[in-house]
Amino acid sequence: MSNEVAVFEEHRRALLLLAYRMLGDLGRAEDVVQEAWVRWQGQSGEVELPRAFLMKTVTRLCLNELDSARARREETRGDWLPEPVALHEAGLGKVELLDQISMAFLVLLQRLTPAERAVLLLHEVFDLSHAEIAQHLQRSEAACRQLLARAKENVSSQRRTLETSSEEHRRLLHAFVNASGSGQADRMMALLAEDAVMVIDTGPEGRRVGRIRNVGRPVLGARRIAAFLTALASQRPDFGSSAERTLNGQPAILRVKDGRAIAAILISVDQGRISHVFVQADPSRLRHVGLPS
Repeated sequence: MSNEVAVFEEHRRALLLLAYRMLGDLGRAEDVVQEAWVRWQGQSGEVELPRAFLMKTVTRLCLNELDSARARREETRGDWLPEPVALHEAGLGKVELLDQISMAFLVLLQRLTPAERAVLLLHEVFDLSHAEIAQHLQRSEAACRQLLARAKENVSSQRRTLETSSEEHRRLLHAFVNASGSGQADRMMALLAEDAVMVIDTGPEGRRVGRIRNVGRPVLGARRIAAFLTALASQRPDFGSSAERTLNGQPAILRVKDGRAIAAILISVDQGRISHVFVQADPSRLRHVGLPS
């Protein structure tokens, strides 16, 4: 293996993690990293600080991607969710701080502007200095500090340290999936926080289940979530079989039908109750969940 390849491979995982968090889509993140490799091949002999060069390249490519018309259309949809990923199978390995890769954190990132998102990730996750970030974003250090302050303010009220154990998270997930599948409204409301939010992403074209069409925007509040899922259960839709997977570092339920994943269900937990329910049911965004054996 040439030194050029070895140096790039040393940083590939970090680059992929940065791009995935920025874009919320592993396929697009892989494309960005591949483009960074092409640019690295043309510049590697002249680069003194490879990590800085590669992080800057990936950051700029992600910002360009997020500025595209397609990305703007996606992220303005109220029901758009990041792509869930089985980390090990996707080559991302173990992420030490799960609240930096969880679905809840990725959803929070989507609420930030692309520049705020980049600054928050580079400073809080990848531990870059303000001077380094300023070079990456081609802005002043003062401007980057302001972006970071705004980003922190936007996420601080909702981002919490993952204090719930994996076992408790799993228990609440299975209890909620069982209750929703059988239309037990009272049981669902007992599991959900009063101000819980549910987001169902069925893709840009939407999809109908029985007589119920996807809502196109978040369902707000435990009572409304329970009513929606009770009505859905009454239609007795065929969601296939269920299997537990670990997605984005947390327990998740995968719905499998005819040998393919049709939905991934993830939750976030706050103070013993489910605060968010995320249902990714866009077939094009279920390519990296890993089918159970």
